[in-house]
Amino acid sequence: MKKNKEVLATSIWNEEKAADLKEFIGQHSQKQTARRKLKNELLAIKYRIEDYIENDDSNQKIMISDFVKMYLNALNVTQKSLAMLFEMQDSNLHKYLTGERRLSADMVLKLSEFSHIDPEYWLRVEIKNELFELKKEKKKLKEYKKYDYRNLLQ
Repeated sequence: MKKNKEVLATSIWNEEKAADLKEFIGQHSQKQTARRKLKNELLAIKYRIEDYIENDDSNQKIMISDFVKMYLNALNVTQKSLAMLFEMQDSNLHKYLTGERRLSADMVLKLSEFSHIDPEYWLRVEIKNELFELKKEKKKLKEYKKYDYRNLLQ
């Protein structure tokens, strides 16, 4: 009668194998062209946006400006240059990016074309941030009891 031997995770994955993998990735990365590295960096930003949208556990609010800054850093471009590309004043762009102004359809489409991601992603980031603010306000729900319609009927 044979006994089943349990395979331990450490026999499959350990620090030595992790170090080997890290070295392999580093060597492979060095062989990539600058264009391929940029493409990977932009793709990583897209995945970060997707993760932010999908993660309900996030206690950290990430502004649209934070994501745009990631793109600008990857592309080595300034916000002022982006404003010129978008045919607008830098101060107006700043208001959209920081949430002082709600994203218009025009701005969403510009961000989408700039970043090569679906326009809905930008709207979903804005909505997620608004929900984040709503959750903070919900903690003060007792202060809003005075707005109950029944107060008008008394």
